[in-house]
Amino acid sequence: MAVPQVRGAAEPFRSSLMGFLDGNSEVLESLVNEMYARGLSTRDVEDAFRDATGELLISKSAVSEITDRLWEDYQAFISRDLSGIEVEYLFVDAVFESLRRHGAKEALLVGWGIASDGAKHLLHLAVGNKESEACWTDFFRSMLSRGLRMPTTITSDGAPGLVKAIGVCFPASIRIRCWFHRLANIRAKLPEEAASEVMAHVYAVRDAPTRDAARVAADRLANTFGQQFPAAVTCFADDLDALLAIHQVPVRHRIRVRTTNLAERSFVEERRRTKVVGRFSDEKSAMKLVFATMIRAADRWCRVSISDLERHQLTLLRADLGLDPPPADTTNRRTNRRKRVAA
Repeated sequence: MAVPQVRGAAEPFRSSLMGFLDGNSEVLESLVNEMYARGLSTRDVEDAFRDATGELLISKSAVSEITDRLWEDYQAFISRDLSGIEVEYLFVDAVFESLRRHGAKEALLVGWGIASDGAKHLLHLAVGNKESEACWTDFFRSMLSRGLRMPTTITSDGAPGLVKAIGVCFPASIRIRCWFHRLANIRAKLPEEAASEVMAHVYAVRDAPTRDAARVAADRLANTFGQQFPAAVTCFADDLDALLAIHQVPVRHRIRVRTTNLAERSFVEERRRTKVVGRFSDEKSAMKLVFATMIRAADRWCRVSISDLERHQLTLLRADLGLDPPPADTTNRRTNRRKRVAA
């Protein structure tokens, strides 16, 4: 290795940064974890801490030992108490990765939510092997067993096993079908020359001011294009109630709950890290990196604005759904009304 030469110096060049890191183990460990989470292999991290003389500041085995603590962090994450998070909106999705040296890609199930204070939380991350009802049911029950309250809404794609598991574990919550996936499916069934006109009608349904107006717009779309583009209209009509469910939440929140895009963006970041690996040697090494990437992305999520009026609307909605008891002021008004009628 070529060593930088410093003219007129009695000693060979040595980086002051390396000297600082050599005496600050906590800083060094933090840097190792960050570099690993950003997609560098243990050998890449080892090489990054080789000084100009070729001396290693940290060995590959030491890097592995430090990154193994990410596994401990992940184990603590999937067992932590969730009762302190008042989840309003729950979102679930899956990404497929090659978790083992030999074998097909497996599903990583991800759940995150928006709480009543507007904060976004990564709630759970687990291996599902496949998107079956059993895997998703276990995933949901893990969160519920740790104190997750019943969410007001759950946004997901249309995977049959996932839809069934939502019905089993969250029977009173509102299930919302992801509009991002559905729009792509509809668009793929339309010819180029007609796509803009038909999609304008679809957007009119999505952006309608009320649920009744959305249903009128949906009927207009079906009547207008049902004969000409039956495949696209059938795709639109499939699970329509779950698409229209966005109109049950406060107006400003509809853009938040109508897609699983927050997870999609996190998956892009996650894939950027994992693609350099190709195929992991085992599940543990995979989950260390995936968890490190996802939790760091979640730390940068911005809070959603929820006004007092919107919070009250959600309280009334939860009472109507049977998720919470009616607010005290509503109960008192109903009691007083009955007394006036009886008098």
